[in-house]
Amino acid sequence: MVNPSGVKSVAHVYPWDVVGDPDAAARYASLGVDAVALAASYHTVRAATPLHPEHRLIDARHAAFYLPVREEAWQGKRLRPAEPSWVAADSYRTARDALKAAGLPVYAWTVLTHSSRLGDLHPDLTVVNAFGDRYPYALCPSNQDVVEYCQTLVEEIIALGSPDGIILEACGALGFVHGGHHEKTEGSDWGPIRQKLASVCFCAGCSAKYPDASALRSQIREAIDAGEPDEMPLDSSIAEIRASVAGDLRKRLVNRIRELAPDIRVIVHANSDPWATGPFATVAPELGVNVDALVAMAWPGPAASAPNIQALRKIAPDSRIAGYVLALPPKPIDGQAMLAEMRALAEEGVEEFHLYHAGLASGARLDAVREAVNALRAT
Repeated sequence: MVNPSGVKSVAHVYPWDVVGDPDAAARYASLGVDAVALAASYHTVRAATPLHPEHRLIDARHAAFYLPVREEAWQGKRLRPAEPSWVAADSYRTARDALKAAGLPVYAWTVLTHSSRLGDLHPDLTVVNAFGDRYPYALCPSNQDVVEYCQTLVEEIIALGSPDGIILEACGALGFVHGGHHEKTEGSDWGPIRQKLASVCFCAGCSAKYPDASALRSQIREAIDAGEPDEMPLDSSIAEIRASVAGDLRKRLVNRIRELAPDIRVIVHANSDPWATGPFATVAPELGVNVDALVAMAWPGPAASAPNIQALRKIAPDSRIAGYVLALPPKPIDGQAMLAEMRALAEEGVEEFHLYHAGLASGARLDAVREAVNALRAT
């Protein structure tokens, strides 16, 4: 296995990218990456499989768990994941074994609170905005049932999946953006501040945390309807309450992982913005737990990503900072351009690169990834 301290690049794939394709594992190993992030728990997705010998598209119609859903683990729990119908129920371990046979460490890519299926079944456990609109894709970890669900997910991944690492995505509540389906919200002209306001949750669990939930709800409604504010109009104490929801979940899960598997890498998708929700939940004002790496969104490019990268470094001086690098459109098919982007991110403090997404990429895009990764390794 590659020494964790020397990891430089991680390629993301789905189980169905590997299962049924005898050449997949070798193809990903040939990219020169140091590990693979393999989806163990994932949300609804319609995914191309451009190089698979048996199909060209997978329509994953609901969030699913790609390891067995054991009755003894989930009995008595209100939330339990569904198994997929579009790939074998135990596809994670089949894909893992093929990847490890090709010499690749495998990290369990774990999406936590993003599940439209469970949100539809249990609407009282979902995020609800100041207007009373529920986000069915967004389970809110202010509720104990959601926390228990997330903890059981990671416990089962460690027990059944035996991963070399675990990547926690959506380790906190989702908000207004990243909902899925056919998004038709752009015409509202809500800028980044109003999107954050529309992400403040008023489920029963969250409302109980606010000094005056009714007044806060009214304040947010008025602010959203008044136009885009120049700055966040809410008191910083509300940001601290919101951040504590993500922080409590993060601490509980990471500490449990360390207890069960102290030698595996623990990686968290992260944002330094105290109001951040979604796949990259806030880790402000302090990380509060020991993780091996924080993954920062870097799709907008080095210049736009630099402030968040630098802020994460201050929040977590003892953790590596990884950059989430896009290898798909609208990025060009250009290995030298990708290499230049990765080098620029490295100058901003990025120490490893998480490449999205090897399974979704065409052969030409994989060639570009291979060129960039091998050139980076040579430096």
